[in-house]
Amino acid sequence: MISLSPVADSSVLFSCGAQQCPAGQDCSSANTCYDPCQSYTSLNDSWRSTNNTDQSNLHCDQNLQWQGWYRMFLEGTSVRMPDYCVPIQRCGTHAPMWIDGTHPSIQDKVVQRGVCGSWTSGCCTFRSNPIHIKACPGNYYVYKFVTSNNCFLAYCAGNSFPSTHL
Repeated sequence: MISLSPVADSSVLFSCGAQQCPAGQDCSSANTCYDPCQSYTSLNDSWRSTNNTDQSNLHCDQNLQWQGWYRMFLEGTSVRMPDYCVPIQRCGTHAPMWIDGTHPSIQDKVVQRGVCGSWTSGCCTFRSNPIHIKACPGNYYVYKFVTSNNCFLAYCAGNSFPSTHL
């Protein structure tokens, strides 16, 4: 059983059974702690780009079974989820999902953030269950995604970030 407990203002700790993982680590399905910055899946879906306005082939993250942590890429470049309102009908979907809050710094370890889906009635018409985010050495982020509540909602990718951010 994996449980969470807060650390400081925004960091979370993961527990594996009777063992609590060190700050910045997660619990694997084998009940061992690991660093998500060193064990992630690359997510390289060009349709997730905030610049994508094509609505001919819509995508939905409701049917995906997210497992573990993900690092986002667009055309081989490491990118991050937007942390601002993304206009509707972007990112290969009707209601693009973006982070409602800021990205963490390395010192923050793992943080939990809300996710919004933009639609005609506003930037945060749809609210997803929170996701986890970690800033990694080497200037990138990893995300622990959850299944979206509805279709057509999908996580967006974009915003290469400057090296001064971390």
